[in-house]
Amino acid sequence: LPGSAAASNPWLLSSSPAVTSYTGQVSFPPLAQSTVYSAFPQTGQTYGLPPFGAMWPGIKTETGLPEAPSGGQPGFLSFSTAYTSTQPGQLHYSYPSQGKLHPASPDTAATLLQVPQLANLTPMLCLDASPPENLPAGAALPTNVALPAGARDQDEVGRRNSVGKAKGKGKKSDSCPPTDTDLERIFLWDLDETIIIFHSLLTGSYAQKFGKDPATVLNLGLQMEELIFELADTHLFFNDLEECDQVHVEDVASDDNGQDLSNYNFLADGFNGPSGGGASGTTTGVQGGVEWMRKLAFRYRRLKEIYNSYKRNVGGLLSPMKRELLIRLQSEIENVTDAWLSTALKSLLLIQSRGKCMNVLVTTTQLVPALAKVLLYGLGDVFPIENIFSATKIGKESCFERIVSRFGKKVTYVVIGDGRDEEFAAKQHNMPFWRISTHGDLVSLHQALELDFL
Repeated sequence: LPGSAAASNPWLLSSSPAVTSYTGQVSFPPLAQSTVYSAFPQTGQTYGLPPFGAMWPGIKTETGLPEAPSGGQPGFLSFSTAYTSTQPGQLHYSYPSQGKLHPASPDTAATLLQVPQLANLTPMLCLDASPPENLPAGAALPTNVALPAGARDQDEVGRRNSVGKAKGKGKKSDSCPPTDTDLERIFLWDLDETIIIFHSLLTGSYAQKFGKDPATVLNLGLQMEELIFELADTHLFFNDLEECDQVHVEDVASDDNGQDLSNYNFLADGFNGPSGGGASGTTTGVQGGVEWMRKLAFRYRRLKEIYNSYKRNVGGLLSPMKRELLIRLQSEIENVTDAWLSTALKSLLLIQSRGKCMNVLVTTTQLVPALAKVLLYGLGDVFPIENIFSATKIGKESCFERIVSRFGKKVTYVVIGDGRDEEFAAKQHNMPFWRISTHGDLVSLHQALELDFL
């Protein structure tokens, strides 16, 4: 209709009107991606498990550790910086139970030890009150201490203990010990200030570092030292063997003719140290003739028998008064060192519970006192005597070389210690090294083992 809204608006007359085309209209080009995006470069982050030791402070390897980013990100240590960690001012990082990374210092070491009390892991003496069966007169030990009935020389290389259990990959402990050819990883442990606290008790360095009473700490150290040398002198032939020290208990076994020692009298056989025997000639660098070397070998054989017989019951070698003293010293030293030994024992037992892994002890203490320390600190069941080496004569680098010759180069070796001797020896043999300086280092070690990083 003229003048109506429909006449003035053609859109109302048809539901599909024709579209008017304009001559100047420009069609729009099809849409296209203006920028080609390249893959995002992953400069520092890799996914999956990191290289062996890369994420764990304290372990140092010759290769495989990424350099620290330019921002100084904590937790990544290169080999070059790792070997300057003994210098003052070097930060040392630890992993507390929360999993957050922060620097540890002697003042904060106690707060890092956020683990439950390890009452079930604390090495306790199994004190058998029943007297041991006596051997024939003159048989035996310097103080007539006899081996218990049914004692056997048990080979427990790599023995597993049911207390520890690896969590990382669900490993199961085998029912029988692995043979040397089955081994995949061997942990080479230092003793003093790594597993146990002893030497630093005497020097006062532990009291100074961790804020303990110097007089109390020194007194505990002196009492334990007295027990160690009393056990070594009285039952482990240290008076005879001090000048005839060996690296390993089997080093003179080739001079042993296998004679039955049941009725052998060590007090009357004429062995008087390195100048005894009266025969001329030298053998394996020790003065004495063939007969003298045989007597020396007899002592090391009996030493091995005593160790194996009393490694779970060192109290059987002590008088009742000394047994009580030892139990008190164990408890007080654990208390003043904030459960240092129990924390280290967690890692030792976890390694022992694995298949194809082994703990080996390499110490700078002479062999006989080292065996006395191991027994008195309750570690006899963790370290078979065949796995204990003394580096007093040849040094740790040569000890490591002997161990590699024994177990082979296909095995992965991890060195755990507090001193420069084992650190340098590990570097020479291209072995990873884990430094123990504080309680936090022991906690981090156990966490690394649980996660199968070690």
